[in-house]
Amino acid sequence: MPSAPTTSIDLTDDDLVVDPYPRFAAERSAHEVAWHEPSQSWLAFSHRAVSAIQRDRRLGRVWRDREPAAYLEPFNLLHRNQMMENEPPVHTRLRRPVAAAFARGHVERLRPRVRELAASLLDEAGAAFDLVHDYAEPLPVLVIAELLGVPATHADDLRAWSQAIVRMYEPDPTPGVIDAAVAASGDFASLVRDLMTHRRARPADDLITDLVATELSDDEVVASVVLLLNAGHEASVNVFGNGAVAMLGRGLRPAEDVTATVEEMLRFDSALQLFERTALEDVEVAGVRVGAGEKVAVLLGSANRDPAVFETPDEFVPDRARNPHVAFGVGVHFCLGAPLARMELAESVAALWDRLPDLRLTGEPVSRGTFVLRGHVSVPVEG
Repeated sequence: MPSAPTTSIDLTDDDLVVDPYPRFAAERSAHEVAWHEPSQSWLAFSHRAVSAIQRDRRLGRVWRDREPAAYLEPFNLLHRNQMMENEPPVHTRLRRPVAAAFARGHVERLRPRVRELAASLLDEAGAAFDLVHDYAEPLPVLVIAELLGVPATHADDLRAWSQAIVRMYEPDPTPGVIDAAVAASGDFASLVRDLMTHRRARPADDLITDLVATELSDDEVVASVVLLLNAGHEASVNVFGNGAVAMLGRGLRPAEDVTATVEEMLRFDSALQLFERTALEDVEVAGVRVGAGEKVAVLLGSANRDPAVFETPDEFVPDRARNPHVAFGVGVHFCLGAPLARMELAESVAALWDRLPDLRLTGEPVSRGTFVLRGHVSVPVEG
């Protein structure tokens, strides 16, 4: 048992799920890193510690198949073969072809399409609508599907499969959550394999076509596509919803420089709250010795409210000038889709407030009720 600072924070507590930031502040003022007995891991609260942990190659992603492994094979298959769950040199081999495909200009070519989709969704929404269900959700799903080459007719499937899979990342998933994730993983992989077969026969201007022409195995292409689809819209949906709720609840609107507001949305109420690493050898972090094989979880939302780095960290400042947030991660696992997410958010935020400058909440936003991936399922508004 480590002799070091400890924390009793309950990451499943309903009050913490609703608003984790006051408890984060208390923990951060007491210790940068502390041992968390319930999860048998270290938790990192400060911006300094979170950044250092993510940059330290002695602390890496180590995938271990979930048990029972045979039943969970569809879920495990998607994770053991993806870049996010591996360290160099495997991570480098998996990331390089995806990064090269992104570098071909796929993101920027979609900017006019994002504007078109935003305008169309707002046309359909009318004066009173649900900001998440009618706008924030469908837009990034349709964009990432188009980028990859998945027919738009599967948009509802993609969202459902993604939500089922990412619920496995929360503490102590229930049997029902596990069953749903296994089914979604199998269905998702089956669709991607079908699309891979079609693209080999009929290449198109999309990422699946690019990836099937690389040295990646079929399982690795499937895992990469599913990761991009999940991460490519989960982040945008939840950042948009969280940021919009923060602004509307405070009577704010985007700054003239909408990109500054997007960065503040990413910082203020992070969509991804926790990202786990494992010590590959003994390592010291913020004065704490982490033994080889021990887990360390960085709390990104806590780091993004650290007063040592951010002035007035608990205020939403739409034109915040200095904003070194860690919402997209740090180091080799920095989010590959960050340029796409930033572009989507800038275009969709600008389109919304240009069309509806008097936008306001008409009811209480409904949280998705999860901690690791923080967001809303419903935000009723009227313009």
